[in-house]
Amino acid sequence: MRIGTIEAGEFPVFLAPMEDVTDSPFRSICKDFGADVVITEFVAAEGLIRDSWKSSMKMQFEPKERPIGIQIFGANIDSMMKAAEAAEQAGPDFIDLNFGCPVRKIVMKGGGAALLQDIPKMVAMAAGVVKSTSLPVTAKTRLGWDEQHLEIVDIAERLQDVGIQAISIHGRTRAQLYGGKADWTLIGEVKNNVRMKIPVFGNGDIDSGPKAREMKERYGVDGILIGRAAVGNPWIFREIKTFLETGELLSPPSASERIKTLRLHLEKSLVYKGDRYTLFEMRKMYSGYFKGVAGFKPYRIRLVTAASMEEVYTVLQEIQSSFTPE
Repeated sequence: MRIGTIEAGEFPVFLAPMEDVTDSPFRSICKDFGADVVITEFVAAEGLIRDSWKSSMKMQFEPKERPIGIQIFGANIDSMMKAAEAAEQAGPDFIDLNFGCPVRKIVMKGGGAALLQDIPKMVAMAAGVVKSTSLPVTAKTRLGWDEQHLEIVDIAERLQDVGIQAISIHGRTRAQLYGGKADWTLIGEVKNNVRMKIPVFGNGDIDSGPKAREMKERYGVDGILIGRAAVGNPWIFREIKTFLETGELLSPPSASERIKTLRLHLEKSLVYKGDRYTLFEMRKMYSGYFKGVAGFKPYRIRLVTAASMEEVYTVLQEIQSSFTPE
């Protein structure tokens, strides 16, 4: 499967872009466990143009993370074109356009899923970015603004027509945010539209190998994106890839592997972001790392309320002593 000139694998399993989650430390760990393609956190076009520290840091990556896309978002077409030019200088494999983020603070500024209310502007923005960079340009979006405006089949065609090289579709509307159940029916319609020639990737509610195979076989998508199911759970890629290839259901990771991987994540994050950001941003990860481990809840509370990294490591040492390595 190719995205423009990029080889992405026979049926690529992506790590979907998530703010404060898919930073370089986590992306590299997900690659270790089988993610085929990774995408950065959302990078604001205006911040990128101003060369802000946060925007520049989001674009940093290790060679092992390739193929990697830098995802940009914004409301102004000219700014998005300039941002794509700046992002290209960071050396990614492709540029991804965020036309689907439903978060209020982004939508209220006209970015992300807000563009689902102005399809001509979305298409013009995509066309402008395609012209401004030599890299393949992809887009990630949703089914539509709400149930009364499910326009994804038309949107996908129009984005393809202006040069978008692949499209990723989250099976929810903006109005749904992350609630309810993802509807893959329209994703399948996009994929099976005879006019579509570019890869169509699906996203939403895939949390296991069997679920991944079901979506692949039922809707014929060219690949899938794993989002929330990967938070604190990089093993999801190993599980899915193994099941797709062999039909084998893997056992959950051992307690020792969980702790070892979490420690690696913390170490990478400390180098990448420092103590303060690591302390707060890792809090959303702990439940995933120890999901299904009996007796973890008291430790989780202590981890998410820890006031220092020293305290975090103390709790981890206690966890290490509490579970017999397998």
